[in-house]
Amino acid sequence: MATKTKMATEPVPRIAIRGSTGLLFHNGPPSYELNTEGPKDPSKQCKFMTFSPNGQYFAWTNSAVVKIVAVKEWKLIQEIPRPRVLYLKFSPKGTYLMTWEAFITTPDNPTGSPNMNVYKTDSGQLLKGYVFKKHSGWELQWSDDEKVCGRNSGSDVFFYENGDLEKVACKVGIPKVASFSLSPSSKPHHVVCYIPGKQGQPANGKLFQYPKFDLSQAVASKSFFQAEKLDSFWNAKGTAVLLMTNVDVDSSGASYYGKQSLHFVNTKGDSSMVSLGKEGPVYSVEWSPNSTEFTVVYGYMPAKATVYNAKAEAIFDFGTGPRNVVYYSPLGDLLVLAGFGNLRGGVEVWDTTSNRKQVSNFQAADSTWLSWCPDGQHLATATTAPRLRQGNGFKVWHYSGAMLFERPWNKEEELWEVQWQTFPSNTFKPKPIGQAKVQGIEPAQPQASKEVYRPPLARGKESNFKLHEFEAPKSIRPGYGLPPGVTVVSEPPKGPSKQKKKRDAKKAKAAEEGAGAEEPAPKPAAANPATWLPKGVTEENLQTDDAEKAKKIKNLKKKLQDIAKLKDQASSGKQLELNQSEKIKKEGELVAELKALVL
Repeated sequence: MATKTKMATEPVPRIAIRGSTGLLFHNGPPSYELNTEGPKDPSKQCKFMTFSPNGQYFAWTNSAVVKIVAVKEWKLIQEIPRPRVLYLKFSPKGTYLMTWEAFITTPDNPTGSPNMNVYKTDSGQLLKGYVFKKHSGWELQWSDDEKVCGRNSGSDVFFYENGDLEKVACKVGIPKVASFSLSPSSKPHHVVCYIPGKQGQPANGKLFQYPKFDLSQAVASKSFFQAEKLDSFWNAKGTAVLLMTNVDVDSSGASYYGKQSLHFVNTKGDSSMVSLGKEGPVYSVEWSPNSTEFTVVYGYMPAKATVYNAKAEAIFDFGTGPRNVVYYSPLGDLLVLAGFGNLRGGVEVWDTTSNRKQVSNFQAADSTWLSWCPDGQHLATATTAPRLRQGNGFKVWHYSGAMLFERPWNKEEELWEVQWQTFPSNTFKPKPIGQAKVQGIEPAQPQASKEVYRPPLARGKESNFKLHEFEAPKSIRPGYGLPPGVTVVSEPPKGPSKQKKKRDAKKAKAAEEGAGAEEPAPKPAAANPATWLPKGVTEENLQTDDAEKAKKIKNLKKKLQDIAKLKDQASSGKQLELNQSEKIKKEGELVAELKALVL
């Protein structure tokens, strides 16, 4: 007799909520009601909460104890009496829980006690305590298999293996490492080390294969003249990393956000500067979960967003718009571009498959947080305190732009944090991306008017004023990643420029007036590169990612071109002035300086 097999159903993701009324849970799609199985904590001192990356555990602190719950049965397994804990972090598999609290000294304990502690999650056993005074970069960094972990200690980096925190397995021997980043992959592990510059020397970002940390063993190296800190963005496979340098104050005064540049390095030793198509700050960078592409949002508003492949080659341009963040869905088939903070909260959802089409756009005004649901079909936005104390609450949306649930907070209450429950990889399967908008609900809170203010005398009249000229999306590498038989329609050719139209009109007017005057003598052509480039140096040699070096090369290039022009004039019989002759005499000195920079 044949037996019926039961179809496996996907779990319902839950939403953890922390605020002035304590800790509680809501069910995710499709019901959204309050969850009665999850833990509740009415304390108004719930300062932090987190899920383990694999979804096995949930932990929070309430200024009395740290509580750990096994998510499968929502069973309390540990209470750790650490009342001053402010931050929590699980290791990738949830085996270890790290806690951080403010470092203090007292008359009885003038040297202070360890303020960063590592516990075994299932038993609550304290494995090791460290002193780490800063609240940024305080946690141990782990590989995904938890075989290797590392920590900063002053200007040194120590590594431990197999969870043995009492024995240092390896130490980075490079002096004055300001920060490091361990790849999330399993073996072979890789590490990026950032060494700040000093006394006119450039800063360096060096990639090593663990545990080979001699300078001669670096897999790749990048130098930066303008870098006060370095942020690393690894892909999920740990095969490539993006290095973003940042200077807090832009000396040119052009940007409030400081100055950033983005560089690409992979574990094969390839490196390059990520070519950005617009001047301005880099707002957001994110790799696709499949590690085959990444997206960058950058440039003065309206900002550009560009997709790059795994070789850092631009393949698709989303055009320009009011956006400053990018979020890939957990399955990588959808992508959100949004504009929060001082922007109006516009959300664009794009299909990242071969279609590269915009699926929807909607407004999530006053949002301070956005996150994809683990099912890859829904996302949540929230307005939280202390960033905004009015209109606190969260909403759940379908990717088609329909709002499916809204939970506003009372004016007397504050919402501090919202988190989706995490799950092991491959828990949710990909689903076809539809273009039709699903049925949603109307917002309970009044929406701000989308009408642009116009003065009384201008009302009722047509206006063609545009604050910005927006660029349309386009494929940069037509046909890249498309299935057989699918083609990309190229953009129509642009018309003549405004300057060309003016020149043509001027010529036509001169012809009509019968102007018989001689045409002005053509301007002398620029010196042929062959006449000024030193022997053995090509135009290709002059290209560099180093901003300071590029500036010096540009100045030398201009001087050598001027000398080439003067020599041409002298050979044609023109009498040179004394200062021009002196300039030609310096040619050898300038050539030597240029060769020292490029060869």
